[in-house]
Amino acid sequence: MSEQSRRPRKPYRRPKKDPVRVLAFDALRAVDERDAYANLVLPPLLRKAREKGDFDTRDAALATELVYGTLRRQGTYDAVLAACVDRPLREVDPPVLDVLSLGVHQLLGTRIPSHAAVSATVELARVVLGDGRAKFVNAVLRKVAQDDLDGWLERVAPPYDEDAEDHLAVVHSHPRWVVSALWDSLGGGRAGIEDLLEADNERPEVTLVARPGRATTEELLREEAAVPGRWSPYAVRLTEGGEPGAVDAVREGRAGVQDEGSQLVALALANAPLEGPDKRWLDGCAGPGGKAALLAALAAERGALLVASEKQPHRAGLVAKALDGNPGPYQVITADGTRPPWQAGSFDRVLVDVPCTGLGALRRRPEARWRRRPEDLDGFAPVQRALLTTALESVRVGGVVGYATCSPHLAETRAVVDDVLKQHRDTELIDARPLLADVPALGDGPDVQLWPHLHGTDAMYLALIRRTA
Repeated sequence: MSEQSRRPRKPYRRPKKDPVRVLAFDALRAVDERDAYANLVLPPLLRKAREKGDFDTRDAALATELVYGTLRRQGTYDAVLAACVDRPLREVDPPVLDVLSLGVHQLLGTRIPSHAAVSATVELARVVLGDGRAKFVNAVLRKVAQDDLDGWLERVAPPYDEDAEDHLAVVHSHPRWVVSALWDSLGGGRAGIEDLLEADNERPEVTLVARPGRATTEELLREEAAVPGRWSPYAVRLTEGGEPGAVDAVREGRAGVQDEGSQLVALALANAPLEGPDKRWLDGCAGPGGKAALLAALAAERGALLVASEKQPHRAGLVAKALDGNPGPYQVITADGTRPPWQAGSFDRVLVDVPCTGLGALRRRPEARWRRRPEDLDGFAPVQRALLTTALESVRVGGVVGYATCSPHLAETRAVVDDVLKQHRDTELIDARPLLADVPALGDGPDVQLWPHLHGTDAMYLALIRRTA
């Protein structure tokens, strides 16, 4: 018997299951496999973990950071991993890549000590991948741990002077085409684009809206760590994250979760000057109901009716839920806004917040940046133009249409408005800036583009159009 065979083998040790990292892994797999959004997947996973007694508040915060941090920095981390793996990343099994990305985020994007980040991730790999692939994870992460984030960026990002867009794409973790589009929308300048890309990678605050006639900001400000909104008189920010579902007014539907940019769009339309009556309002793309709920409450204060139209039946159900209990008259209908059941000229105010790429909400849905492609713009363009055209036909002479998108891409904003208005000479653009009087840096007008780095909002776009004949 050889000396080696006489050596006692190490007893097999079961991998230790870490509920926080297993949950983060499960969330990433759902995002990847089902094209789910983290902001929809994560809350029920956290709720279930709390009910089982596996999680406390700190655990939930860590799991949230691991998921969102990994998704936001995916482009940067992929560049680092590509330098540490001996084959193209597309040949690495997606579950293995998710575990590696979680490990890289802990090493380069958190204050977790390197040895703890590696050992915890390898243990996760043993649980969800098996011992064989855990060895691969261990070898790769030990290479990553040899440098910090700045050091890795020096190695994997091209110099700015040689390829500015690719440099920014790697350093700030955005696809190159998105960097280019956002830069065009901003109008150039390095400082502005870097500030915007950095803002996209920051965790946004939770913003609530007190629906008029149903809740007040004073009530919401009694919540822990609540402060007034920056721009909207109905906004309250929860500065330490906070759990909206724990707020009575939110749970009862008297308040909601709504970015201030969305609130400002609704307020600007509601306050735009009109010629003639002000009794019938339309939200032509109402799902999931946030803007509709605010508009309905504002309409109720004036004795006006809001019609909330939504094409998708399940989203129309969400609209109905959001409007339930509104103090004034309203109607929710399931209808295609490009082929409306109502007669032309039926409304005094019309809002169309059109389907778009969502590039204005990358703070909240970081995975969207990796799913979208430039060709997606071609898919949205006909619908955006058709919805704006129908909105202009639906408003009476003297009435106002608000065209809104949660995207700053010029192909989804000014290009759409310019194209449609060329076909509708009986219209005029209204300067929207005075309706957002306290908001700085709104540009040259007459339309308005909000920005995360300038206004702390999603990058909402708004054009106000009056029908003149």
